[in-house]
Amino acid sequence: MTAAGQTAAGVALRITDVGMRFGGLWALSDVSFDVEHGSVLGLIGPNGSGKTTLMNVVSGVYKPTTGSVTYDGRRIADVPTHAVCHLGIARTFQVVKPFASLTVRENVAVGAMYGRYGGKRSTRASFERAQELLEFVGLARVAERAASDLTIPDRKRLEVAKALALDPDVLLLDEVMAGLNATEVEEALELLRDVNRRGVTLIVVEHLMKAIVSISTTIVVLAEGRKIAQGAPADVLASPQVIEAYLGSRWVKRQEQLRIIAAEREEAARMHPPEAGA
Repeated sequence: MTAAGQTAAGVALRITDVGMRFGGLWALSDVSFDVEHGSVLGLIGPNGSGKTTLMNVVSGVYKPTTGSVTYDGRRIADVPTHAVCHLGIARTFQVVKPFASLTVRENVAVGAMYGRYGGKRSTRASFERAQELLEFVGLARVAERAASDLTIPDRKRLEVAKALALDPDVLLLDEVMAGLNATEVEEALELLRDVNRRGVTLIVVEHLMKAIVSISTTIVVLAEGRKIAQGAPADVLASPQVIEAYLGSRWVKRQEQLRIIAAEREEAARMHPPEAGA
């Protein structure tokens, strides 16, 4: 990327001072961070922190009140949703809603027909692409089944396949592991790793900390619409500000009190060790 005005080398998506206001409520305030090509960025925060709102801004559902979103050097804050998709950004939704009356393969073929490269595909090629993706996500066995008959884990996989059918370079994933058991979460994580290994940049919104830590290269934390932390997973989760955002100030203060008490006891034991044979 060398043309004037393009983002720095390695940056796929740049979010700069983004604010989103609904009436008198600021759902997002001055949020800024970069997403590097090929990375997996975890976006976390308590309920109501603005995660899905930010996903809606990036994907073109909302136009931000302030700030900008740049994708590969192009400002996309004013670009409609379908055009954002055709540029190479796709997303899944927290509440999965497949075309219930269509088969699983038809659901995915719709994305292949009308997504980024849909204009270059015939109907036959779109269905072939759909079949490839169903094999990739592990749903080839139910390709001819009605989407309404799928289990929750399979609906989640279908949601990913539909998004991949749009041929994205950047994929936004909104709680794709919600409602899954431990085994299903591990399977979902392996699927996302496979997607990332294909060169797709991932932004993952998730409440399951173990999952987000295991897959993310970088984590961004939102609280009350503001970014409060960014960095490597271990560093971010050790941040007192992040702990307070999730567990509350009273919990943080109590833990500090307990640490002080423990330190005082340790010091007292060191200064006054028990007598030998006591």
